[in-house]
Amino acid sequence: MAEQIKITELSQALWNCADILRSKMDANEYKNYLLGLVFYKYLSDKMLFKAADLLEEPTQSLTEAQKIYEENYHDEDIQEDLIEELQYSMSFSIEPEVTFTALVEQINRNSFQLETLQQGFRDLEQSDSMFENLFDDVDLYSRRLGSTPQKQNQTISQLILELDKINLGNYSGDALGDAYEFLLGKFASESGKKAGEFYTPQQVSELMTRIAIDGKENQQGFTAYDAAMGSGSLLLNVGKYSNHPKKIGYYGQELNTSTYNLARMNMIIHGVPKENQHLRNADTLENDWPTEEPTNYDAVLMNPPYSAKWSSDAGFLDDPRFAPYGRLAPKSKADYAFLLHGFYHLKEDGVMCIVLPHGVLFRGGAEGTIRKALLERGAIHTVIGLPSNLFYSTSIPTTIIVLKKDNIQRDVLFIDASNEFEKIKTQNQLTEENIQKILDTYRNREGVEKYAHLASFEEIVENDYNLNIPRYVDTYEEPEPIDIVQVSKDIKEIDAEIEKTKAELLDMVGDLQVNDESKDIIQALKEVFS
Repeated sequence: MAEQIKITELSQALWNCADILRSKMDANEYKNYLLGLVFYKYLSDKMLFKAADLLEEPTQSLTEAQKIYEENYHDEDIQEDLIEELQYSMSFSIEPEVTFTALVEQINRNSFQLETLQQGFRDLEQSDSMFENLFDDVDLYSRRLGSTPQKQNQTISQLILELDKINLGNYSGDALGDAYEFLLGKFASESGKKAGEFYTPQQVSELMTRIAIDGKENQQGFTAYDAAMGSGSLLLNVGKYSNHPKKIGYYGQELNTSTYNLARMNMIIHGVPKENQHLRNADTLENDWPTEEPTNYDAVLMNPPYSAKWSSDAGFLDDPRFAPYGRLAPKSKADYAFLLHGFYHLKEDGVMCIVLPHGVLFRGGAEGTIRKALLERGAIHTVIGLPSNLFYSTSIPTTIIVLKKDNIQRDVLFIDASNEFEKIKTQNQLTEENIQKILDTYRNREGVEKYAHLASFEEIVENDYNLNIPRYVDTYEEPEPIDIVQVSKDIKEIDAEIEKTKAELLDMVGDLQVNDESKDIIQALKEVFS
């Protein structure tokens, strides 16, 4: 409980820093500044404390750690070994003049310049390929920060001073990682439709990852893949439910460079070892990846952009990802292209979970042909209907499709969880109770009245391979019978009450004083209630 309070306090403190930028730009822009500076401070604080430990002068004070680091860094007999040790243990080092703590001191002395921070960014990016181009979206000279260099300097200085109130070294990696996720969620909430580029709500992520890792919590060397990874939140959830989180291999690809950089920061802040991160900035559909071992994964998790456009070039019919299905996803709807890409990279005993709009369950044409081929192969294992308005980027209801390569029975479990939610302000959310109910139903793989149905392959064929959930799960509720006698009695009582009230009003009107100005009004009232 104490740890949770610390996470909440940290999350709120970090979010309060956004007030400095909120009036200058929208959340989709200012997230880059706040998250970038939080990340830089995190690395700087962590490095200062590590340096103090290496120099056998441990401390909990950033000011003291900065002083120790400065003195030893400028000692020619120590500097080389110190930098080498920091590079070995942390993959980076920051010069003492550009640490976050040094920047604060410069601001307090009125000597801070934006170029100093920019140099710190450059030094970090060049220290290891892990950090390459990581701060590209933090434009310190943007006119959105201020119309003059002085105002830009002032805005960034305010943000640095506000962040300086928080000693990130006092928090565990899990606490800071959770706070970072909190910020991403808040940015998504304020960004609206633009949030779909980088964020999957935590409740949906939890449900998908718990399904994907179910029964494999003790597996060492578990591998997870997300070909449209956004900020990496969906991938990182796997670590929360594995008993060996430090041994998970994370594989992810993202088209949007800004979002790709968020994912890299997110991995580092969550303490994922460098050797476990395998991330790429590229177009998943146009360029298959990974193509070198390993290429198949224990879990494939995806929340791709819905009904996105893609080339659907005829040459893809020879692509091993799509060739077995005879048709390509239409140019205007890449949903099945993403699904087939992910399924191709799934291990024979793996589990894939993908979120898509309901149209993929029943649309015809090329999509119908692909769906039929998947069902005949037994690839579609479970279809879960989610409530509407779960995602910040769209209010439409969505579905989680669970795919496996070892579903010999070719049956499909349908779960209608469309009414399983709690409304928080204007957004719907899955509760822990909702998630647990879905998980229990998924594991039991049995029908539940008005909630779930296990359909045989023959039943699916009879429905012409249409997977629309209402065809299989009947949630219709009979309306309560109307008591005509009681309704008639109620009407009579209401009529009697109306007549009584009218009589009382007429009596009151009759008692009113009449003069030339009011007599017409009184007469009109009598006519209305007579």
